[in-house]
Amino acid sequence: MMLRPMPGADRPAAAHVSAISSLIRKGAGEVLFAEGDAQDNVYEVVRGMLRLYKLMPDGRRQVIGFLSAGQLLMASGPDGLCVSTAEAVTEVTVCRYPRAAFERLIDEIPGFARRLLALTWQALQIAHDQMLLLGRKVAMEKVASFILLLAERQHADGDPDTLDVPMTRADIADYLGLTVETVSRTFTRLKRDGLIDLPNPNLVHILDRERLEDIAAGDAGYEV
Repeated sequence: MMLRPMPGADRPAAAHVSAISSLIRKGAGEVLFAEGDAQDNVYEVVRGMLRLYKLMPDGRRQVIGFLSAGQLLMASGPDGLCVSTAEAVTEVTVCRYPRAAFERLIDEIPGFARRLLALTWQALQIAHDQMLLLGRKVAMEKVASFILLLAERQHADGDPDTLDVPMTRADIADYLGLTVETVSRTFTRLKRDGLIDLPNPNLVHILDRERLEDIAAGDAGYEV
């Protein structure tokens, strides 16, 4: 459910969206915007993945989300300052909309508000998922839940048991509130126990979804 005009879209609506939007491309590791920047834009990921993070007073990083194609991001808060840093995990293309012009589309394009509401609910669901992940008791539950959530989000694009993991183990650790060593050790144990296969660090094959779901639910008695 993307806001950018798609083939076959209503021409007047497509013209409205194209008139206010611009494409931005960033290479892996490049910053789209930084926490505290003054700007007032809305971004939509067209391809690739962004990570959102905040720096804590002691310098530690808390990853608060990963955004992929079709997801929407409001860069700033009510004060016009960016509330987090958005950085490219992979090569990424985003569509930028000035916020004031973006909000006008709600009145000008029939059905736009419904599409925006659906994207907003999607963002709330992602925030809810992270709260559940952080609330898990042990590392194994967190990592198993993360794998299943990532598989669910990628399901529409292909095999539900094969998923791309473009983020680093450090990204995952900062997202789940774990150390890099614990995340790496947990992935290794899941592979050793026959629940997943790891052809390379950025690809996961789920081999035993039922057991993985049991672990995520805290029913398997794993400790790491």
